[in-house]
Amino acid sequence: MSPEYASEGLYSTKSDVFSFGVLVLEIISGKRNRGFNNPDHDLNLLGHAWTLFTEDRSSEFIDASMGNTCNLSEVLRSINLGLLCVQRFPEDRPSMHSVVLMLSSEGALPQPKEPCFFTDRNMMEAYSSSSTQPTITVLEAR
Repeated sequence: MSPEYASEGLYSTKSDVFSFGVLVLEIISGKRNRGFNNPDHDLNLLGHAWTLFTEDRSSEFIDASMGNTCNLSEVLRSINLGLLCVQRFPEDRPSMHSVVLMLSSEGALPQPKEPCFFTDRNMMEAYSSSSTQPTITVLEAR
């Protein structure tokens, strides 16, 4: 769910782009964003992908079951594209038309900005501590 929809109920075509980015990252990692758990941090899958990307360790994000059956450069490109799709602000996300063009070309992709991500734990705490509308806690990467 895109951050603007989760926090303000606003939906647009860029919300679909956000969802597509989450799906791409889930497929590559073999893990779901919801309920993702890593012993090293409390970030969700998007935060984990971003952390590895910024540390130039994106290959560690790839599901081990892919083994040597994938084209590493294409998968790393797809991680970059997935992160472009999950940008915090809709205007920073590409259109789906641009996504299709980026998938079908070999040109350099723009560098993504830090995406918006939050943990399920923060959402659960927001629901349980409020009898009215829950508050979504947005985490920034450290």
